[in-house]
Amino acid sequence: MGRFFSIKYDRLRPYEPGEPIQQKKTIKLNTNESPYPASPFVYRSIDQFEIDNLRLYSDPSAEKLIKAIAKNFSLDESQVAVGNGSDELLALVFMAFQNQEGRVYFPELTYEFYSTCAEAFCGSKIEVPLGDELTIDPADYCGLDGTIVLANPNTPTGLALTRAQVEAILRANSDNLVVIDEAYGDYGAESCVPLIEQFSNLLVIQTFSKSRNLAGARIGFAMGSPELIQDMNRIKRAFHPHNINRLSVIAGTASMKDQDYFKKCINDVKRTREAVAKELRTLGFTVLDSQANFLFARYPSLGGGAYCQALKEKNILVKHSDSPKIVDYVRITIGTPEQMEQLLKATRDILGIEELRDSEK
Repeated sequence: MGRFFSIKYDRLRPYEPGEPIQQKKTIKLNTNESPYPASPFVYRSIDQFEIDNLRLYSDPSAEKLIKAIAKNFSLDESQVAVGNGSDELLALVFMAFQNQEGRVYFPELTYEFYSTCAEAFCGSKIEVPLGDELTIDPADYCGLDGTIVLANPNTPTGLALTRAQVEAILRANSDNLVVIDEAYGDYGAESCVPLIEQFSNLLVIQTFSKSRNLAGARIGFAMGSPELIQDMNRIKRAFHPHNINRLSVIAGTASMKDQDYFKKCINDVKRTREAVAKELRTLGFTVLDSQANFLFARYPSLGGGAYCQALKEKNILVKHSDSPKIVDYVRITIGTPEQMEQLLKATRDILGIEELRDSEK
């Protein structure tokens, strides 16, 4: 730590992104990106005129993008805020709604950024233990004395709460803000957006990075009561008014309008996910019932680190954590069917299992 570094940030742990591709033939299944390109609407929306306009600042209100999001979710524009990825919106939440003595509750195993934001902007964080099957028990989040942040589906497990379970948490915390991070929600979980009109203490955050195939555009959006959105925008305008660049506003607006392509990509990922999960279980893996665009799996006689390294030697990247509770697991992003077949083939080789001939299947 340098001599000018603020001591209050001494405990912050930098985010550790998935290992980058080192060579072209590497299959990247470690960062939960979409395996499919952006909507054709996006390609048609960015032309030379828009590129020339990059000399101009972006619209700080992102009006076109907010209108498209609000229309898609049948919300008023005053109920939508946009950010430079969902990470910025999460940071705004912690900045806007937490006093220095405030508490924030989230699961012990979840998206690491919650812990970072809590340490940077809040008084204290409380990491709630998961159940024996790595599940979230809604009862653990009832009647608390601080903000609650839940990824639904959770990461890295992919397990999801039902909308009814989230509603029970909202009812039991009427004086607390409840943030539901639906980064992976489009792949199977019940969205809590329909609860926004009923609960003024609910904020739902989604992203264009996963199901809308625009991770590189860095667009996230929050949905909640006009009061919550107004407070978040107040913080945003104070330090980062032009937070989404011109091309990202255009790309996000176009993507939000292409619902047919959006649904097709989601369904393709879900079909591949279920097929791969079935095959891994056949090979002897324990695979959690993921509702996200990844699988969380372990093999009984092969540690997660060893499996991850063995795949890497075959030019396939997956994500592994040294956290004791999940050290035997790996998180596998769902790629294209062809990529996942390469993963399964490599896994059979690692386990010493020969693929059955067609005549034996």
